[in-house]
Amino acid sequence: MLVTLKEILNLCEAKGCAVGSFNTPNLESIMAVIGAAEELNVPVIIQHAQVHEEIMPLATIGPIMLELASQAKVPVAVHIDHGETVEYIYRALNLGFTSVMYDGSTLPFEENAANTRLVVSLAKRTGASVEAEIGCMGRRETGAGSAGAGNDPEKIYTDPGEAKRFVELTGIDALACSFGTTHGVYISKPKLDFSVVEKVRKNAGIPVVMHGGSGVSQEDFRTAIQKGVRKVNYYTYMAMAGGETIVNQFRMGCIPVEKNGKKYKYCYSLMESDKDVPVMYHDIVQWGTQAMKENCKKAMEIFAMK
Repeated sequence: MLVTLKEILNLCEAKGCAVGSFNTPNLESIMAVIGAAEELNVPVIIQHAQVHEEIMPLATIGPIMLELASQAKVPVAVHIDHGETVEYIYRALNLGFTSVMYDGSTLPFEENAANTRLVVSLAKRTGASVEAEIGCMGRRETGAGSAGAGNDPEKIYTDPGEAKRFVELTGIDALACSFGTTHGVYISKPKLDFSVVEKVRKNAGIPVVMHGGSGVSQEDFRTAIQKGVRKVNYYTYMAMAGGETIVNQFRMGCIPVEKNGKKYKYCYSLMESDKDVPVMYHDIVQWGTQAMKENCKKAMEIFAMK
């Protein structure tokens, strides 16, 4: 069923847990995420980041996300992740997205607030929820770019006082908080400052969002949720799980083969490379989808504090 971010956050607040928000730049990832949520009977968010436009255009994937969300047996919000321009967010709202995130975190505070306020006014026309961000993750969602602020990571942490003022100026429903996480693959163990989460939550008075969730330990996830995180963005390690499974299948795996009306499995090594073995694209897709689904389920169980 299709719902808003705010509705899901209210459910999480009542239960003291968090919702997983997964980037889904293709059909397989959408199916994996919603399938995992349905098996666990938990609400979920599927999202499309503007930086993924080159992988999959919003105009193509957006209607598919909305259709599958509406068919789901659990509450599903369809969300724009890191919308970098108001125009892009406007397009998503016109498609029917129930939630959007405007990311003006690299802009001066006043400009970020003004643009966010405009997004909030646009979202009200359709009843959509709005997330925004102050502070900086250090990298884009793809993992590209700088991973921090030199020897002084506190320069990118969200300031609790600014958070309060930002929420008052904009009227947003959720605030992405920078407290030591980063997008992409972690090169070293992240140094998280949970006091930032606690203070931002207390000062701002709205649910806190954790970006750069992939690769964070189960213990740190639980601590962040206890301090006030209600939405966790997750993508990189889910996508890696699908990719690594496919690679491993080709290195040493079993391919379903049908010959003379009989079905059997052909187990082989890529090093022995038998070019006569048929490899069907739909098999590859299924391997990746199932692996992503299982990875999502593990993450969702942590976020739900089960």
